[in-house]
Amino acid sequence: MLEINVRPPMYDPEAVQPMRDELIYVGFEELTTPQKVEDVLSLKDDKTSLVVINSVCGCAAGSARPGATLALQNNIIPDRFVTVFAGQDRDAVDQVRNNYLKGFPPSSPSMAIVKNGEVLFMMPRHHIEGRTAEEVSETLREEFEKHCTAQGPSISQEAYSKLVHARACGSKIPLNEANN
Repeated sequence: MLEINVRPPMYDPEAVQPMRDELIYVGFEELTTPQKVEDVLSLKDDKTSLVVINSVCGCAAGSARPGATLALQNNIIPDRFVTVFAGQDRDAVDQVRNNYLKGFPPSSPSMAIVKNGEVLFMMPRHHIEGRTAEEVSETLREEFEKHCTAQGPSISQEAYSKLVHARACGSKIPLNEANN
């Protein structure tokens, strides 16, 4: 069995909770430990997983989270949607990067479609920066159409219309006291 998180989060957990809640609201499962990562991503069940490495970065995450949530309003979506949070779920993020995103430089935020432990599509930070949420969503939707078969959307259009996207710059989020 893998160890639980041993490194404390870099940022105040309460300050980043809205960034977590944004993804949870549309159905993302948080993988907060290496074991949770393995429990989901090691499955060889022919199901697709959208993996979002969440981030406090305002410039890129401001398009990444809204783009990912909007993409899940599509008629075809991945079977699962999971997230790890860079700088928060540090050991879980390392597990994703070291075991499932091998060959890709560390990047947050970033998104990948994984099936049977293999990356079918990767959207690193530099493909998110400077793009609108709609552009990120369109790219994801195109990839969902290529690789996924689950019926969408992840939540009703009415519920989605109530989603409030977190807008904060990482430089304004307080560091976690445990690191001082």
